[in-house]
Amino acid sequence: MSKPNKKRYVLSTVRAQYAEAVGGEEIEFEGPGGATFTMPHPMFAPSAWTKAVDDAESDEEIAEAMLGEEQYAKYVEAGGVAADVNFIRMAAMEDMKGALKKGRPTRS
Repeated sequence: MSKPNKKRYVLSTVRAQYAEAVGGEEIEFEGPGGATFTMPHPMFAPSAWTKAVDDAESDEEIAEAMLGEEQYAKYVEAGGVAADVNFIRMAAMEDMKGALKKGRPTRS
C-alpha cells in the first residue's frame, strides 16, 4: 500500500515567489523633489513595524512609524505631507490584492 503524496514547501522559495509577485519586500517611492524613500512592504514588515504603525494615532505618527525617524525627517524637510505616506501603503496593498487574486505566485 503506497502513501499519499505530500506536498512539501520550501519556505525560502515560497517567500521569494510572494516577494516577486508583490514587487519586493520593500516599498520604494519617489517623494517631493524626487527624493527616494523606502519602507517595508506590509506583507513582509516585521511585527514591531506593524505594531508601531497600528499604535500611531496622528498622520505624523503613522508616517514616522512607516518611514522611521530619520527618513521621516528628510521627507518633511523635502516638503512631504505626512498623510500622503499612507497613500503609498494603500497603493501597495491594492497591488498586492490584485497580484494574489491571480492565484498563488509561481516562479517565472
